[in-house]
Parts: sequence; C-alpha cells; structure tokens
Amino acid sequence: KLEEYIEPLLAPEFDHVRSIRIGTKSVAYWPYRYVSDKDADDLLRLFDRVVGHGKHLAIMGHHSHWVELTTDVARAAIARIRATGAQYRTQSPVVRNVNDDPEVWTKMWQMQVELGCVPYYMFIERNTGAKHYFELPLTRVLEIYRTAIRRVSGLARTARGPSMSALPGKVAVEGLAQVNGEDVFVLKFLQARNPAWIKRPFFARADDEATWLTDLRPAFGEEKFFYEDELEQILAAGGTHGWRVRDLDHDRELKEPAHWLNAMTVDG
Repeated sequence: KLEEYIEPLLAPEFDHVRSIRIGTKSVAYWPYRYVSDKDADDLLRLFDRVVGHGKHLAIMGHHSHWVELTTDVARAAIARIRATGAQYRTQSPVVRNVNDDPEVWTKMWQMQVELGCVPYYMFIERNTGAKHYFELPLTRVLEIYRTAIRRVSGLARTARGPSMSALPGKVAVEGLAQVNGEDVFVLKFLQARNPAWIKRPFFARADDEATWLTDLRPAFGEEKFFYEDELEQILAAGGTHGWRVRDLDHDRELKEPAHWLNAMTVDG
C-alpha cells in the first residue's frame, strides 16, 4: 500500500523532506482508483494528510494521448486529486504510432492546462524493451516538440524537453544549429550525476538516424563529451548524489567497467 511508504515521511524526523513526488499512469488507465474504488477516499485522505503536514505533493501523471483525458471519470479523478492540495503534473514519452504528431501534443497540453494540470516533460522513448517499434530519430522528436510548443500559450510552455533519462543524467535536446560550418545538436543537462553539469550546453554531431544519447558523437572533432571522464570516475566510486545505475536489459546493478557506458537508465 502506498500509505506504508508515505506515512513514515510525515513523522517529525523527516521534516526536512519538503516535497513528495509520485509517478503514475493510473489516471489514464484506471481513474476509478481516485473516484469509486473502495479505498479511493482513503487514498485521497492520505494526500490530504501529506499536504496538511506542509509538504508539497506532486502527482506526476503519465498521459500519452489527449484521448486519455476525455472521459468524465478521468476528469473527476484529476479534480479530486487537485482538491487535496496536491499538484498534478503531466509527462509522457514521444511514442511512434501513438503520439508522434505535434497536433496530438498541442491538443493534449491545452487540455491539461484547462483541467488545472501542469505540463512537465516530453520524454524521448528509452532504448529498452520494444524500442525498435516505438523509437523515433531525435531530429523528428525535436521537430514534434518545437512545432507543438509554439502552438500553445505560455501556460502550457512549462513542458520541458525533449529529454533523455540516460546514464549521466537527464539530457535535453535543445535544438539544431550550425557552428563553424558543422551541423550539430545542442544538448543540455536538466539533471546530472554531478550538479555542476546542469545547464551546461554541449554539442553532438547532427545525425538523422540517432535515437538516443549513446548514438551521438561529439562535435568539432572531439573524442569525448565533456562529462565522460568524470562519469567513469563517479561510476568507479559507486555513483553519487543518490543515483543508482541499472542495466534494464538484464535487470541488475552495474558493477563492471565494461558495462558502464552501455547502461541506458538512471534511477533517481
């Protein structure tokens, strides 16, 4: 039960924990969890208690398409969650054959704002599982994001992205540019193993077939991205800043150096 994990954080010894974030797809596929399930009211009372203890509660709703927001019960679920004082933020990966159309994102973000939600992230599909069916080139994902974001008002432009949750951290694809005659991706860390990397721009050679960070190569003839040497040192020391390294393909913690830079996911 969620209460078993959340309730202890309300004790005085955890007063330093000011924000609690819960990621869920449930409003999209089973909104009754918050409306008519037998323990729906108990769950919402838990949210009430969290907010009543002076903590910020953020429900990170995963919504892949605006259709998921059209039912009365989904809208009621969002309204009931927000009535507890929790903030409802939304995020989703761009998924080929599902939402790889800027119009889908434009309509979804607009609808979310109308429902009192805060668009938060557009993710790039991780290179795990059935990625070959769902993945898209980074150039296409960037085009979808830029087209959709310019069609909405500033209230929906809170959506960051497109972002990759990769081994060194969350990397945003900021755009394409030409520098010294070379076509490049402009990249930036939104979260990083070393906080000093955050917001520091770096550049990769433009590649129309690249779908993930590990497909990219440094621009301007550089052999490595600026963070790679330090990343190896961090991983050799067991990681830092509360991040754990996992190889999702083999469901294991990474320990051997040969596997470090092939891991694709950071859990934080």
